[in-house]
Amino acid sequence: MLDIHNIINSLRNKGIRFITGVPDTLLNDFCLTLKDTWNQSEHVIAANEGNAIALAAGYHLATKSVPLIYMQNSGMGNAMNPLISLSDKCVYSIPMVLLIGWRGEPGSGDWPQHKRQGELSPVLLDALNIPYRILDEKEDDALKSIEWSIETASNLNQPTALLVKKNVLAKKEKSGFDGLSQEYKLTREEAITEIVKSAPKNTLFVASTGRITRELHAIRGMLNQTHGNDFLNVGAMGHAVSIASGIASAKPEKNVICLDGDAAVLMHMGSMAISANLKLNNLLHIVLNNGVHESVGGQDSVGFQVNLNEIAKQSGYRTLDKYIENRAQIADGMKAMNNIIGPSFIELRIKKGMRDDMPVLKIDTLKSKEGDDTQPIVFQLGGNF
Repeated sequence: MLDIHNIINSLRNKGIRFITGVPDTLLNDFCLTLKDTWNQSEHVIAANEGNAIALAAGYHLATKSVPLIYMQNSGMGNAMNPLISLSDKCVYSIPMVLLIGWRGEPGSGDWPQHKRQGELSPVLLDALNIPYRILDEKEDDALKSIEWSIETASNLNQPTALLVKKNVLAKKEKSGFDGLSQEYKLTREEAITEIVKSAPKNTLFVASTGRITRELHAIRGMLNQTHGNDFLNVGAMGHAVSIASGIASAKPEKNVICLDGDAAVLMHMGSMAISANLKLNNLLHIVLNNGVHESVGGQDSVGFQVNLNEIAKQSGYRTLDKYIENRAQIADGMKAMNNIIGPSFIELRIKKGMRDDMPVLKIDTLKSKEGDDTQPIVFQLGGNF
């Protein structure tokens, strides 16, 4: 791995002042080091990558400096619109450097949800006329590439990019928070277990990308339950509740629970208002809020700084009086939701972290779609909330 402090010092020395983005596993150590080494008024963890592009554009308009935006390559889709219609040379010609974690790089053996994105990342940059270089573990070359990206963006008044290979800006996924004093005591695994046990029989579950999918799948195994009622959204961050709403709309006789994360729900929060106003009596949206982007390293979200329960209520959901935080409240809260007409919402605050021996999620997504009962699939019997 590159020396992260050398990389950050190089960015600072070459004139980068403002940094924003969405954390990524392949940029884990870079993102975590920013928290301790960068002026926090000039480092923003954005809701999504399009949000980050717009924040960076605004900073440039005010200062004329070149900003840096970091993201996983899966976020290039979110960034596409402002890259084309805001920062492109044909529009406002705004210079910026994109630091992109190259998940699914050909030959890297990554998970299926990253494969096509990995193949297409260079193709998309070429199609957008964004000059790019590949960052690998050769530090002299990496520092030269950083200098090139900043100078080229400034000289051409347009975005440039650095595609970051595996093991260059991250050692490994951050696994635990055992040394932290935490306000909330319930683990995500404990919370999901209680939710599964408290749900009506044959409830359909849609789980958000990351550790929620991993833990739900493991919990089903530990409880000797079928995976056949579950759709594990292994990609498409921020879209779990929309998937759940589509299922609930098509199957009004089924109970549908969406297990979401705080960073995921913040990424596309507008979907909450749409789902809430579909008037789906069979939809329960549960946000497991631990205040961090845990699956990609534990960088802070604003999950604890905003009132998700009140946002949901004002969007049109039926809600409890406030968030809940223990097992007894889960059972009572779900029972209360069972007696309410309309789409329901629960914010459940949990501690950060996952046990070290949690099994890695290994599923055949295509078989799960076709109804292999050994794999997750959504269309099974259900009841009513």
